[in-house]
Amino acid sequence: MKVYQLSLSASHWLDALSAITVTPNLFLLFVSPDFVLKADVLSELHQRYPEAIMIGCSTAGEISEITVKDNTIALTAIQFENTRVKLASVQVEASLSSEKAGQIIAEKWYAENLKHVFVLSEGLHVDGAELLAGLKKNLNGVSITGGLALADKNFTKTLVAVGLYGNSLQVGYGSEGGWDSFGIERLVTKSDKKTLYELDVESALAIYKRLLGSNVGDFPGKGLLFPLSMRTNENETPVVRGISGINKNDKSLIFGINIPEGAVRPLIKGSTYKLIKGARDSAVAVTQQLKEEVELAILISCLGRRLILKQLVEEEVEIVQEVVGRDPKITGVYSYGEIAPFGEWSPCELHHQTMTITTLKEC
Repeated sequence: MKVYQLSLSASHWLDALSAITVTPNLFLLFVSPDFVLKADVLSELHQRYPEAIMIGCSTAGEISEITVKDNTIALTAIQFENTRVKLASVQVEASLSSEKAGQIIAEKWYAENLKHVFVLSEGLHVDGAELLAGLKKNLNGVSITGGLALADKNFTKTLVAVGLYGNSLQVGYGSEGGWDSFGIERLVTKSDKKTLYELDVESALAIYKRLLGSNVGDFPGKGLLFPLSMRTNENETPVVRGISGINKNDKSLIFGINIPEGAVRPLIKGSTYKLIKGARDSAVAVTQQLKEEVELAILISCLGRRLILKQLVEEEVEIVQEVVGRDPKITGVYSYGEIAPFGEWSPCELHHQTMTITTLKEC
């Protein structure tokens, strides 16, 4: 496995492509919505590497090595030597549920020796939890990681995934948040799909206003700073769910994913120290799974984390590098949602506001 990485700017992207020294069979492209020449870049790559598979998404920030950038393309060229790569994609229309889209993707390339699935999906129209449910129906025993992308007209309602085949590939993964809960746990007593009406038979928005005071304004931005934690039974590890808006008329909270009645949800908040520590914990979980140093680390972190960390955002990337080492290439994206198990023996989940890491190495 050989990896070459570039950060492409609008002014120097063409010259930069000439520096690629590997013969890639897979490109990862994390693309700023404001990068206006993305079609030109894709056309040039197709012309130079007609056999290579390309997968990517739009971003809320591009991670390239230990830097976080905007208005660029974080491009990673991967030459697998003993791993077969297969692409599948689906246009998610109104008549096609997110769960069914996941099933279709899985059915397209499930076969013997399928080792891992890396999936990227548009994040506003696709329900990530339903998508994951559809994937898992046909991918029992196969690890899945990926993320939900920032909305962009060039990626809208598109679901893409690559299947990686062969026993030579080693895959590691981890996902941690670093959030603290505050206030008591509350039961979801009334909800309808993505809308949360009541906690403990009281208006969800009223509780939110009481706990947050003036911070409840300025949605959806503020909702990313104060997500909720959810578990449906006491044996589950809680998952973080970000708030995307409020409805003042019916005093409800709106999420990007269905909220089941009966779930338990405390409010949570983040600090720079805890979020950076969460990124480190995710990297530690990955390295504990592998016997050898990895060759590529793909980081999918959340826009909400970037909003809290602000000018310190690169510290969560740097601490990942401190754990995985300086030799592995690091790429990634700031997203609307993350897909991964918490660790080696955990089921795959949809997360919000976490640092999710996928590592790859061929042996």
